[in-house]
Parts: sequence; C-alpha cells; structure tokens
Amino acid sequence: MRMRVITLLTVILFVCSGTNARAESLRNVFKKVDGSVIVIQTNHKDVVAGPDKKLTSMPGMGSGVLIAADGKVMTAAHLVQTADEIAALFQGGELIKARIISSDPAADIALLQLEKVPSGVEIATLGDSDAIEIGDEVFVVGAPLGLGHTLSVGHISARHKPNTMYGATRAEFFQTDAAINVGNSGGPMFNMSGEVIGIVSHILSKSGGSEGLGFVVTSDMAKRLLMEKHPFWSGVEGFLLNGNMARVFNIPQPAGILVQRVSARSPAAMIGLRPGVVTAVFDGQPLVVGGDIVLEVLGVPIVPDGASYSVIRERLGKLRPGDEVKMLVLRGGEKTELAMRIPAPPPQK
Repeated sequence: MRMRVITLLTVILFVCSGTNARAESLRNVFKKVDGSVIVIQTNHKDVVAGPDKKLTSMPGMGSGVLIAADGKVMTAAHLVQTADEIAALFQGGELIKARIISSDPAADIALLQLEKVPSGVEIATLGDSDAIEIGDEVFVVGAPLGLGHTLSVGHISARHKPNTMYGATRAEFFQTDAAINVGNSGGPMFNMSGEVIGIVSHILSKSGGSEGLGFVVTSDMAKRLLMEKHPFWSGVEGFLLNGNMARVFNIPQPAGILVQRVSARSPAAMIGLRPGVVTAVFDGQPLVVGGDIVLEVLGVPIVPDGASYSVIRERLGKLRPGDEVKMLVLRGGEKTELAMRIPAPPPQK
C-alpha cells in the first residue's frame, strides 16, 4: 500500500512539473514573438442602409505579422483588398501607414509595405508548415474583437488542400480548434518554437463567434504565392454573374464580374472602374449593384466557371510599370473600354 502511494505521488509530481514547464515555455515563446504581431486598422467605403444610400467611410480592424526588417507584413486579403487607408498599430502604440504590395483574394493572403519600421520591434520567422502534423499544438496571437495581442492555444485539427474548400480556393488551410474571432483575421499562427506556420483566414460558425472551426492559410502557401509569384493587387472586389444572374443583369455574354467595391488608390480606381451604389438581394445573395460589370480583362473574356481568372491573374502578374491595361465593361447597358498604364511604385522611404 505504501509503495502504491509513493508511485501515485511520483506520477502526480511528474505531471505537475510537465504542465508547469509547458506553461513556462509558452509564456516565454509568447513574449518572444508578441512584438511582431500588429493590429491592422483600415478605412473603406461601403453602401450603408438608409434613405440616402451613400458610400460611407467604414472602419475595419484585423491583425498582421511583421516578417521582414524592411517593413513587409503578412495579413489576410479580405481585410485590406478594397481599403482606402491602412495603418499598422504596434505594441508600443506607434501607428504607421502601410500600402499593399500584392494580394491574392483567391487564397485570402496579402503582403503590405510599412512606411517605416519602429526601432527595436521583433521580426517574426516564417516556419515550415509542411512539417506540421495533425495534433500538433499551436497558438494564435491577434486582436479578437479589437483586443490586441490576445493569445489563444489549440491544436491542428486537419489540413485542407487547395480547391477543397469554398471561397479561397487557391489556399492550403490548417483547421484549428484554437479560439479565433472577428479581429483575428490576418494574424499569425505560431508553432511552439515561435515560428509562423500560418495566417488566420476565417471561421465557420453558427453563432458568429469561435466554435473551434478556424481556418489558417499555411505559411508555405503564403510564401509561394506572395513572395515568389507576386500577385497583382487590383483593389477591386467583384461577384461572378453567370447563369440566371447573368440573364437578370442583361449581360451580352455568358458571364461577367459585378464590381462591388473599389479601393480609392488602387489600379482599379485609376482605370476608372465604378463600384456598386445600392444594396440588393438576388437569389438570397446580398450584392451591391449599380456598378460596372467587367466583361474582359487584357482581352480575356470572363467565363461562367471562373476559369478565366487564372489566365487573367497570370497576365496581370507579368505587368511592369508603363505597360498598358485594357478592360471592357458594361456600364449603363453600354459596352465601355477602359485603359491605363501601370504606374511606377512609390519610392521606398
């Protein structure tokens, strides 16, 4: 009996010491990486309910992570794609303007460039997401509901290959039970060594809050798309009209892209694309209507299954300053051609 008591005490002490060591390790890792996590603040124009139905400036908030000493920040595309203004709020309280370098809405990832980098801030290390396995412990740092630098811990629940989930079809996702809420979008997921192994994208939820179904774009996918392929940032959000929807809008071809929102300082704005001005619901789908309908981009017509996206994306990605972009749109029932030349990027400060 005495031997059993001693054995039980040994097991309890071992478990307790392991738990304390894990807590201390997580505490230290969090302190090491927290300075690289940024609160992203945006302003964008949207149509709000009311008799005037005017475009109104609306604030937005999410998260991001500093990945390079020259001011490169990874975040979620849906957070910044049509933003008119973007700023990064650091842990020390410094607010710094940012611009979009590249964005891939089909993978829900974007790369920002800060005007400057505060002295002494941490730079996050991008880890190897291919080495992560289901069951591995991870943690997320971000600004859920605006509460900056909040930590949540969980595990990798599943890995989803590209084109296996609705929405961001180009992305490979980790599924996690770590708590993710509004405001976490664009923030980093870390492994227990403090390396970024993913960028938070979205949740599936009936309540609107965390239900343990969070989805995070893997870091290897983010690196390949943003830092190797350099996708073109258009600054436009659109909705594919095909089938009955195309007929309702009297499109003179099988499909087109209804322009929803346009960033004020984007290539889409410079070429003259007009966003929607009135909210409406068609077939249960909320839309902003009254804007341009894109029929062709760089001579490539929009097709019903969206297959033209990859061709257009590839051609846009090859554009250089001075190259001409042409676009055919349906505006007020008439076909209209828009054109512009790609401007040189702003000088690095």
